[in-house]
Amino acid sequence: MKLSVLIPFVAAAVWAGACVPAQAQSVAMTGGMGSKALLVINGGAPKALAAGDTHQGVKVVSVSPDQTVVEVSGKRQTVSLGGAPVSIGGGLGGAQGTSIVLTAGSGGHFVTSGLVNGKSVQFLVDTGATSVAMGADEARRLGIAFEKGQKMYTSTANGTVPTFRVSLTSLRIQDVEVFNVDATVVPQGMPYLLLGNSFLTRFQMKRENDTLTLTKRF
Repeated sequence: MKLSVLIPFVAAAVWAGACVPAQAQSVAMTGGMGSKALLVINGGAPKALAAGDTHQGVKVVSVSPDQTVVEVSGKRQTVSLGGAPVSIGGGLGGAQGTSIVLTAGSGGHFVTSGLVNGKSVQFLVDTGATSVAMGADEARRLGIAFEKGQKMYTSTANGTVPTFRVSLTSLRIQDVEVFNVDATVVPQGMPYLLLGNSFLTRFQMKRENDTLTLTKRF
């Protein structure tokens, strides 16, 4: 498995649900543009919205560098940068979406919030990684008993280290969820979970400038 070199930068995403008939909508904040928040609603193209703007039933009440207040059907919710998905007027729904839209941060990297087995994580898209990869400490936080997984060995700059192959019950980004995703747990700490090809190959990938769209294939 190839682990790419990670270049730290400030990037985060937050989510909020919007109450609509039959199911909630997903809202992701992928950045800011002055007084506007850059929001992705239901996996669509990023939309810059200022306080008072409404898009697809989601009204922006206020925008600050570290949080955005949104309102749906008279109910308000504060979402914070890096926060876990939240919902207004219902749960996160059945995650029936088929498209994920990501915006590149500094250095051209794609970072996004998501869920692994229902717990919040930060992903970094890595097309050079064979599978989803995470550090041992993060795996423990997620409740993954990786020591019971298939033990393998990987060559690194520091020599050969043991790794463990596991299967993630579910992995969700925005309103798209997939199941039984192969992952690798490595001993060293990692600032992100690498979103590798065990997840990416289930999608058709299309990049246009700083926007990456993943459309579900199966």
